[in-house]
Amino acid sequence: MRTSRVSRETQRIVDGLSLATKPVTPRRSLRGYAADAEPPVSNDVFDAAPMTDADDKGTIDVMSTANLGKRKRGQPTRPSKSSTSIKDDETNVRRSPRKTLKLEDIAPATGDGPKSGRKPAKRIKGTGNSLTTEPPLGWEQVYDITAAMRKRVLAPVDTMGCEDLADTTRSPQDQRLQTLVALMLSSQTKDTVTSVAIKRMQEGLLGGFNLQSLLDVEPEELNRLIEKVGFHNNKTKFLKAVAIILRDKFGGDIPDTIEGLISLPGVGPKMAYLCMSAAWGRDEGIGVDVHVHRITNLWGWHKTTTPEQTRAELEAWLPREKWHDINHLLVGLGQTICLPVGRRCGECDLASRKLCPSAVAGSPVKRRVKKAVETKLDGDGVGELVKVEGETVESDDVAVKVETDTREAGLVERISSNLKTEP
Repeated sequence: MRTSRVSRETQRIVDGLSLATKPVTPRRSLRGYAADAEPPVSNDVFDAAPMTDADDKGTIDVMSTANLGKRKRGQPTRPSKSSTSIKDDETNVRRSPRKTLKLEDIAPATGDGPKSGRKPAKRIKGTGNSLTTEPPLGWEQVYDITAAMRKRVLAPVDTMGCEDLADTTRSPQDQRLQTLVALMLSSQTKDTVTSVAIKRMQEGLLGGFNLQSLLDVEPEELNRLIEKVGFHNNKTKFLKAVAIILRDKFGGDIPDTIEGLISLPGVGPKMAYLCMSAAWGRDEGIGVDVHVHRITNLWGWHKTTTPEQTRAELEAWLPREKWHDINHLLVGLGQTICLPVGRRCGECDLASRKLCPSAVAGSPVKRRVKKAVETKLDGDGVGELVKVEGETVESDDVAVKVETDTREAGLVERISSNLKTEP
């Protein structure tokens, strides 16, 4: 019994020594972390190399042993990454399949000249930590071509703009008030709708369109006169409040400063600068609306996110004599050619001369056109189908969607009869 007990203890010691010297094989889950490891090595390396303290504790070099697992039959061994393969990877850049290829990557650009890139205005630091803004490259050419395009196409702002809606037969004070009211009504409203609302006020207010008539009119009646403009309920409250403020604080006239105009309810910076220019004849800032903000960013003159940022950028370098005209110029362009949805780049001279970095090619819009259906009636009044042209699909050259109101085009009267239709 004692001998067998000693032999069992000896056997456990021998087994422990054999486990300590047995090489450790890495787990299969660690193979994926060594994609760039060297080819697998044989177990002879462990037999030839002496054991260290780290090996005795069970720590392993993952990069040297990650590929020791079994390889599937027929699968080639991953080659090691050499210097030549690194150079090839540097020259042949991998492209993500989700990225859309640009036009210049597919085919070389054709045309009269190279395509213009984004070259926004730059700020240059001068003496005494003063900053001066350098205008965008080629802005004068873009401005002149746009002015020439605007002369060929008549926009709603040319005839129904807010600065042209005041009644010229009234006193200058009444004209300034009408200009301010027109600007307040133009927010979130088309020029055609604003023009109709001003005409209704000029004809519907007792005593004419002046401050006293605006004070005397009932809110319900005023709301009825401007009911076609956007947010007319709020604008009715603003107009009644503005009339009281003009009477009590500004002597019955509109303010002649930007601060005074902005203090009025419903008047923002854009309205204030446009009102100062149209009513008082002083250009103290640029009136930037959605058209000016959007188009100047499309041109690459700057990269701004709000109209106020666009105004600050333009005022930093645009000559002061153009501050009044640029709003009228770009609003008309945004109403006719550079539309917010479905830009007509095919009709724009800037796109044809490759001066607009945001120009896009128009995709044709398909529309269905119904053809006539010919029938022949016999003596009993039964119709017999003779010819059916069906529907054809036509395409426009420019991606502009045109909607037609059936009430304006006229209704088509349907005549019911017993028709024998063919499948």
